[in-house]
Amino acid sequence: MVGPMYDFVANPLGAVRLTFDKTIGSGTDPSSFDGKDWGAVDLFRHFLFDQARLSQVPILDGATVNWIKPNTLVRFRGMIQDMLGNELYVGAYKDGSVWRTNKFMDISQCPVELNSPDMRLWERRLLYCVPVPGLNSWAESTSEAAVNMCMDSTSEQRDKRRRMDIEAVDHNDFPVSGDESEDSPSAKRMREDPSSSQYLDPKNEGPCSSHVILPDVDRDSLPCLVKIYDSPESELKLNDVFEFVGVLTFDSELPSEKVDQDEFSNGLCDDVSVNFPPNKVPSLHCVIHRKLTVYDFLQNSPPTEPKPHLVKEAREALLRHLTSILGNDGVAAHFMLLHLLSRVHARADNVAVGKLSLNLTCISKEIASVFGTKLSIVIKNLLPFTKCIPLTVEYLNTASLAPKKDYQINRLIPGVLQLAEGSHLMFDETCLETGTLNSAGVENARLLKALTELQKVEYDFKYYKMEMMADVQMLILSEGKSNIMPADIIMPFQPSSAGSSDVVPAEVLEAWRWYLATVRSMPHLIEAEMQKVCARFIL
Repeated sequence: MVGPMYDFVANPLGAVRLTFDKTIGSGTDPSSFDGKDWGAVDLFRHFLFDQARLSQVPILDGATVNWIKPNTLVRFRGMIQDMLGNELYVGAYKDGSVWRTNKFMDISQCPVELNSPDMRLWERRLLYCVPVPGLNSWAESTSEAAVNMCMDSTSEQRDKRRRMDIEAVDHNDFPVSGDESEDSPSAKRMREDPSSSQYLDPKNEGPCSSHVILPDVDRDSLPCLVKIYDSPESELKLNDVFEFVGVLTFDSELPSEKVDQDEFSNGLCDDVSVNFPPNKVPSLHCVIHRKLTVYDFLQNSPPTEPKPHLVKEAREALLRHLTSILGNDGVAAHFMLLHLLSRVHARADNVAVGKLSLNLTCISKEIASVFGTKLSIVIKNLLPFTKCIPLTVEYLNTASLAPKKDYQINRLIPGVLQLAEGSHLMFDETCLETGTLNSAGVENARLLKALTELQKVEYDFKYYKMEMMADVQMLILSEGKSNIMPADIIMPFQPSSAGSSDVVPAEVLEAWRWYLATVRSMPHLIEAEMQKVCARFIL
């Protein structure tokens, strides 16, 4: 028997409600769903992964935000920048004799009294997520085709009025599952009962809206308020990079300034719309989330199986390219390759095992303008998350490197060093001249030293400070040995030519990205004798 053909992308809430109705109809008590799912998530997982339909779900970012309809299924890729705690919401309630659900949606009013036995209060977590800091253009998932897909899906709505009556919405825009006719009880309830569907809320306009309007938003760093359901807290951590698939909600008419709590809040939680107004920060009610690896950012990568000949060919070609870029300095090229392959494998006391920070010395401003620029371009083309920072006294005295907690707005204000695992930082110290560091500059210098030596960043929570583990590759260009960032390897740079500026074919770059991602992720074992040799070398 073939199951119902839910329109998961255009009407995900319909699938959620219909599965809820079916489960309740079988006699299941709604209290058994406290912190649990009734089978809706399994349907989405089957659709997205077993049927390989994930690519059909549009990606929410600065390029598509104006074209994606609210209350549809979207994907958002980003880093968890702040964790805002939990909030209570009315998850299920009785409408007459029938149980309804509000899961995976925003509700403008509470249908029953809080102490009523005919309702269930459930809990969800709030995460403030942003695009991964330093994400390079080649690693972005949005393509011209994705934007065109979003535009095509809304073009048929452009000539319709912004305000349509509920009957027009019912007949033209409300998708019904394959085995549900327009006269079926479920479809009738969706049409006749506005409170059962946020699609029919005239305030939200549902699918009548031709596109999302989010004013005053930086399209290159579109944030998202992600609401997580039924997941252990240990699954999601600060600075982790995730792909969230869920229902997009927003309210383009909500004023930016603080508004009174609506009936839904009922004093149960802080009004997040004050600090994250829905007309500026879209919300995503997460149905499924998955942690991303470097592989997920590769485009058209070669087979991921690390066959020896593929690894050898990629390594030799990349090493030749690095040698050419570095003016035929083969020793610097070898250490640069080792640096790009390094990562923190383990921690023993205060030692981050596996890190390999590199300080290229004997580099003047003139040399940096040539080789530093070329090296920066190469690294950006190879790694998904990179940043290049010209280090000056003014920068040290004014930059906000460490994240700080602002208790007035209950926000963790990000700093430059709040980065995703696997990020690469290149510092140009050739710009550093004689000057005086103020208190902020001294603190920033201390933070950079700790990141280089210990792979830790100290977060400032005003009343206390907390060390957060990091895994960031550090490359320093300087004339002499850096006094701010004591690197693991101090390598005098000795080029014998001006260096190559050849354009590398896209397929070759993809092979090199695959090589770096594969080798960095491979397990390894250091024999006992070699551990002793390494220990003597470190000491």
